[in-house]
Formats: sequence, C-alpha cells, structure tokens
Amino acid sequence: MDLVTGPMLDACAPHARWIDVFCERGAFDGDQARTILTAGKERGLIPRVHANQLSYGPGVRLAVELGAASADHCTHLTDEDVDALAQGETVATLLPGAEFSTRSTYPDARRLLDAGVTVALSPDCNPGSSFTSSMPFCVALAVREMGMTPDEAVWAATAGGARALRRTDVGRVSPGARADLALLDAPSHVHLAYRPGVPLISAVWHEGTLI
Repeated sequence: MDLVTGPMLDACAPHARWIDVFCERGAFDGDQARTILTAGKERGLIPRVHANQLSYGPGVRLAVELGAASADHCTHLTDEDVDALAQGETVATLLPGAEFSTRSTYPDARRLLDAGVTVALSPDCNPGSSFTSSMPFCVALAVREMGMTPDEAVWAATAGGARALRRTDVGRVSPGARADLALLDAPSHVHLAYRPGVPLISAVWHEGTLI
C-alpha cells in the first residue's frame, strides 16, 4: 500500500490518465482499493476498477461511489450492484474472453441492459486469462452466452467502449467523430455473431486513411 500510493504513484501519475485497482479476494480489499483510488484522484487520475470477476464483493459499488469510468468484468453482481450501476455514470465493461479462457460463468449482460446500465465489451487481451484480441469473437460470445442482441453487442463494442474511455471522438459514425471504420465482408453485422471465428473484416480506415 505504501508503495502503490507513494513512490510508484508519484512516478507514474505524470504519464497516466487512469488509476486501476483489482478489488477482489486475494488482491486489494474494499478499504485498500478506496485508499489507492483516492490517492490517484488527488493526483488527477480517473479511477477504474477490476470488479466482481471472481466473486461477489464491494468493487462495483466502490467504482460507482468514486465516479470510476468503468467497472471491468462485473461477473458476480447483486441487485444492489446492478442498481448502483444503473443510477451512476460508471460503465460496466464485460470481458467474455476471460470467462471463455477460464471456463467461468459469463456475466449476465441482459440483466444489466434491462436495468438501464451502460455496457461496454472488450477482449481483455492478456497472456494470463484472455489471450485474444478478437473483437468479433467477443461479440459472438456476448450474443451466444450473455443474452445480448447483435445490435447491443456491436454498440457495446464501439460506442460502449468509447463511453468507458470517456471519449466522444470515437465509437460512432457521425459528423465530428474520427473516421475509424471497419468494413465487413458480410451481408450484415449479424454475421459477427452468426459466423464466429471467420475473418470478416475486409478493410480498415484509421482517421480516414485506408490502412
């Protein structure tokens, strides 16, 4: 605690925008996470929380309480957790690649969406628990395993992700947004879920330039 709220934070804060805490049994508990996130906020960083991935706990409600941009994972939620997310500004970022890789229970996206929670979708690419960078794969998992419609999954993977990053210049196709586009070799975006594992992206534009 002394390290991450002192020398480590002092060294990193000038080069960072976020401060992220893994609030879970075996990691930082609720009180420790609050102390770390508060220290980060005092240095101008915006909180994020890895919350409720492995078990029920205080992470989600702590994220909402401290105005975190996102609560990531949100696998094990009580009614109070869902209500807090619905009433706050914190985005629930769901990471189905982790559940796929670890054979764990998937988050109940339908429950969150029906409650009015803003949901984002991400691969959570890391070599420990979700070594995939495929957004189409995560869209397929979200539809098959988490109760999302294809429209909801694509929105969560684009506009929802932008909300979790507190950005308005990406995640949407409209005037004023950055022209980052992916063209599918498919009749419809529904094929992202209908044909999992098939490479459907035929072209990509970054800031309006074909790459």
